[in-house]
Amino acid sequence: MIILKSLIYFCLAGICEIGGGYLIWLYLRAGRSIWFALFGAILLILYGFIATLQPTNFGRTYAAYSGIFLLISLLWGWQVDGIKPDQFDWLGGAIALLGVLVIMYAPRT
Repeated sequence: MIILKSLIYFCLAGICEIGGGYLIWLYLRAGRSIWFALFGAILLILYGFIATLQPTNFGRTYAAYSGIFLLISLLWGWQVDGIKPDQFDWLGGAIALLGVLVIMYAPRT
């Protein structure tokens, strides 16, 4: 159950971080309304709070987030920007996810 909660926190934090960054990107690079930037900032703040819910220390948590965010970023680019990941994107994502699993969930003595 702890692993499932942890994975849910990773996904929620990833969506907030990537979504928030994307909204600010749209404001700065695509000329969207200031409301995009403000909502993006709120999502980024929310991301910071969600990350603290992980059951391990700061360094381990943030190291593992990099792999989760990599995968969510690939999926975001595919679904939002229409750029389909290729086999090397998927391979890199799988390697990163394996690293996340080892960092976060390997048994420790």
